[in-house]
Amino acid sequence: MTIATRIPLLERNQVPPELGALYDALLQQRGVVPNMFKTVANVPGLALGFAALLKPLLRDGALPGWYKELIATRMSVLCGSEYATSGHATSAKQKGASDAQIAAVKSDFDNGPFSDSEKLGLRCADRLHRSGRELDDDFYDKLKSVFSDQQIVELVATASVFEFFPRFVDGLRIPLTPAPVPAGKV
Repeated sequence: MTIATRIPLLERNQVPPELGALYDALLQQRGVVPNMFKTVANVPGLALGFAALLKPLLRDGALPGWYKELIATRMSVLCGSEYATSGHATSAKQKGASDAQIAAVKSDFDNGPFSDSEKLGLRCADRLHRSGRELDDDFYDKLKSVFSDQQIVELVATASVFEFFPRFVDGLRIPLTPAPVPAGKV
């Protein structure tokens, strides 16, 4: 049973110029404009704000972009969001995560192809999903022993933001974004 979206998905020709530029950038980066952006485009300022938050959050920074996409994938799994899980798994792969890493964050990352520090970051995401208070002093000391302050900020910000987005897309029943069409197959 397919559930219809609650808010119209706006196409490129239906949005103001500033959002047209965002659509073009997303299409160039991802090969597709995610349906989440086609939905939030109904409120242009919010769409631009989402993009302004997500661009620096998910690109390479103190932590690599592929790892932050895996954190987002993990949070999406924990929230039970098929849309967000699919989208971030695709982005993680585009940024260099392996199929084995993507499969592991969807199930048992502790037995997956990750370093001890990467597993610790994923455990941090799991704790944040349950409650921010689970980052108690003992656990924080473990984080601090392997991550810099900048890495901890990016890790916690990524995990926290992806508590919000899965709920947003699922609450509005935004349909899965189709896979990008390979070049030359349009």
